[in-house]
Amino acid sequence: MDRRAELGEFLRARREALQPADVGLPAHGRRRTPGLRREEIALLAGVSVTWYTWLEQGRRINASRDVLLALARALRLDDAERAHMLDLAAAGTGTRPIETAERVVEAPDAINRLIMSMEPAPAYVLGPRWEIVSWNTAEERLYPTLRDLDDEQRNLIWVMFCEPNARRLIGDWEDRARSTLAEFRAGTTLLFDDPVLIDLVDRVAACSPEFAEWWPEHDVAGFQTRLRRYNHPRAGTLTFEYQQMIPSEWPYLRVICQLPLPGDDSAQRLAAWRDIG
Repeated sequence: MDRRAELGEFLRARREALQPADVGLPAHGRRRTPGLRREEIALLAGVSVTWYTWLEQGRRINASRDVLLALARALRLDDAERAHMLDLAAAGTGTRPIETAERVVEAPDAINRLIMSMEPAPAYVLGPRWEIVSWNTAEERLYPTLRDLDDEQRNLIWVMFCEPNARRLIGDWEDRARSTLAEFRAGTTLLFDDPVLIDLVDRVAACSPEFAEWWPEHDVAGFQTRLRRYNHPRAGTLTFEYQQMIPSEWPYLRVICQLPLPGDDSAQRLAAWRDIG
């Protein structure tokens, strides 16, 4: 997808998600389209309606950072959404940061040893496209299906949306799936035109009606520490604190650790289930 078209779709989705009351405007009469009108966003941002319309339509126009920040304020974008918009606007202009586009097959040995040292906490490593490239024994006990997936399926987004075992395992699946999708979009902004990523999105959309419905909404979000609850078939209900680290030497990797909570025995119960064969 052309980065201008992607940027235009993002702006349109955010505009349609706003109501006049959200930005202090009166609601006059019945609206034929959802959200705010283009002329209202243009007015709030201090730009012409024609220019903003062209930007949403993906035409070949460039916007200064100041103008983009004005649009971000008009659209009430949060930090993650603003960063996503600026990255899309910079893509193809020679000003965006270099992003590792190569597929990661395995994690460096130091990262593997790091997640092994996190036992009994489940931990795994994601590559640039959220491919799962390494995991420890506790993670395999939590989700044994992981080892049986092929390379194209061993991706957090595929697992979240297309694996029935994962859907049964994850408590509050819909909330977790929506937040994961928003973080995935924000985390892969600079790879929006990558053929491997596009193929992943197409495959997941074909197998998951929820993904196919939510992906065009262009929701983005930064990572937030949160609790993850699982309905494990052998260890029972498990609760962990979901944490993420990005190694400074390998910034294209994400180390995910699910920390035990103080006073909770989820990690011990999961470790007691040793038959992962």
